[in-house]
Amino acid sequence: MAHPKEIYDLLLEYSNTNTPIKEILIGLTWTLCETEGIGLCMSPGTVTRTLPWSGTLVNKPMKELASWLRSWNIFEATVGMAAINAEINGRFPQGHETLLPTKIEPLSPYGPGNLAVFEYFLPMIRGKKVFIIGRYPKLSRYENEMEMTVIERQPGGDDLPDTASEYLLPEAEWVFLTATSIANKTFPRLVELAKNSQLVLMGPTMPWLTELKEFGIDYLAGVTVSNAEALRQTVAEGGGVRIFETGVQYQVLKL
Repeated sequence: MAHPKEIYDLLLEYSNTNTPIKEILIGLTWTLCETEGIGLCMSPGTVTRTLPWSGTLVNKPMKELASWLRSWNIFEATVGMAAINAEINGRFPQGHETLLPTKIEPLSPYGPGNLAVFEYFLPMIRGKKVFIIGRYPKLSRYENEMEMTVIERQPGGDDLPDTASEYLLPEAEWVFLTATSIANKTFPRLVELAKNSQLVLMGPTMPWLTELKEFGIDYLAGVTVSNAEALRQTVAEGGGVRIFETGVQYQVLKL
């Protein structure tokens, strides 16, 4: 089993190219990078007026922006993650040469957006002890179906703060981990804590790489771009969950 920290080496290895950056959009909810492909990462959720590199990123080589994934500046790490996803998606439209389209299962029949993921897994997680890292809209509809705990960096309502992970994740039967954890550097520790569970890495930030199995990930639940122009416009106009209605579709893959 690879150490979870090595995910950063893996991602940078994939993006060590001179592919020029065509566009970076830092939207309200999503950050988008376009090269040969399109990649997303959830935006930081904070506001700054002093980014020193704005207006300079187009035409930079992929490997320069990808290296930002290691930065402790969350805006740089976000741009780096979106760039890496663009490189992966451009190189392997289905994610990887070993990811056959037949293996990836579209989740559109299961409903809209993030809820499609939980609908898909419902038969497997019903009655189980389930931890969800990151608050997704309308999750409350599943409260009676399973023993569900939401751990959130900015907790609201019944959510637990992220410090609860240290104590509770080792007891989990299933863990749904937002791929934004890669950009914010919580991924290695959370994966380590959840090693006894069935672990689903999910969200539009998720890189389609089968090697994630080596880090203890059991399922990938990510998105593929269905309409690049509509996605770009939705991101630029501040869209959050709207991207699932306009530009991307959820897919799931058992590793």
